[in-house]
Amino acid sequence: MIKSISFWSFPSGMGVTDILKTAKDLGYEAVELTLEAEGDITAETPDEKLAEIKQTADDLGMQLPTFATGLHWAHPMIAANGAEGAEGIEITKTCLRFAEILGAATVLTVPCTVSPELHYDDAYNTGLKVYRELGPVAAECGVNVGVENVWNKFLLSPLEFARFIDEVDHPNVVAYFDVGNVLLTGYPDQWIKILGTRIKAIHFKDFRADVATLGGFVDLLEGDVPWDEVLAALNAIGYDGAVTAEMMPPYGYHPERLLEATSKSMDAILGR
Repeated sequence: MIKSISFWSFPSGMGVTDILKTAKDLGYEAVELTLEAEGDITAETPDEKLAEIKQTADDLGMQLPTFATGLHWAHPMIAANGAEGAEGIEITKTCLRFAEILGAATVLTVPCTVSPELHYDDAYNTGLKVYRELGPVAAECGVNVGVENVWNKFLLSPLEFARFIDEVDHPNVVAYFDVGNVLLTGYPDQWIKILGTRIKAIHFKDFRADVATLGGFVDLLEGDVPWDEVLAALNAIGYDGAVTAEMMPPYGYHPERLLEATSKSMDAILGR
């Protein structure tokens, strides 16, 4: 598996080149870069700049296997009335094109948040339509579009998640599985077993179920994720892609300590 770290785990304002160098120095093999509203990678970033970032990563011996964005929270792909969110879909298309240039295999997406204004069944049906439209776009870029399980009141069980991917029925629409996000209501090893080879990317986080709020997310090995079972489940489905630690926010003081500790914890989890 590829030992990776999220762009969001680094201090705000830190440039991509410095992030890549720091990650390499700390023993990571890859970084998950992100599309932001401002910074080194935005919707306006020219292809030439992205190619330079890819070359920098190559020169350092670093991989860029996945690509993400937080912009979907403000611009979802499924609007509150159940209609397609045009701006959110365009953000995803930009991510797919950028991922192709950067050499990433999978783009993380969050389709929507179910709410009193967005009914669950409307989110599901529109979601199928949106991802069926995105599948061919992803294929043209040679990239997967990954659906992530997050706290958005949507796709709340592994059986439903698997069904959704299967009903989209496109080889480039896949599962981006976050280990820590299911601890509140389920067991990550069971999700991995059920989702199987639909999983093409993994986030590592840890969580204390007795806290049961966002404050329950803790450093790796400090929560309730059953890491031995998770690794056994990943090995059982033949997963050998990126496992990306998504540790955020960074520490307010000495943020390098979070990055150092996460690297060592990942080594322990991965048996290195």
